[in-house]
Amino acid sequence: MKPTLKKTRRRQRRKRRVRKHITGTVERPRLTVFRSHNNIYAQIVDDSGGKTLVAASSIESPLRDDVDYGGNKSAAKVVGAALAAKAVQAGIKKVVFDRNGYPYHGRVRELADAARKGGLEF
Repeated sequence: MKPTLKKTRRRQRRKRRVRKHITGTVERPRLTVFRSHNNIYAQIVDDSGGKTLVAASSIESPLRDDVDYGGNKSAAKVVGAALAAKAVQAGIKKVVFDRNGYPYHGRVRELADAARKGGLEF
């Protein structure tokens, strides 16, 4: 078995374990994070309706100009701040954070901290 496949399966198991307890509602939607090697993506999801309310990523054209490389901490800060700005504009202030099986450090932590500074509560 390839090492990357084993790593992905372990993350998927952690993700399932966490998602048993975390769900997004209309009052408090779920902020979920996905990181690839080159980019980072975040979205706020209402699980009861099955809809994405707000999304931001390092590949969006306005954000792509602010960062040199989308897979580092500085890109995560920019994405977190942009997501928080869009969420506050849409009337979302409280969310539940879903780290999606990733450890809470590095890019995931920077995105969360920037979202908190932008006005989201979790």
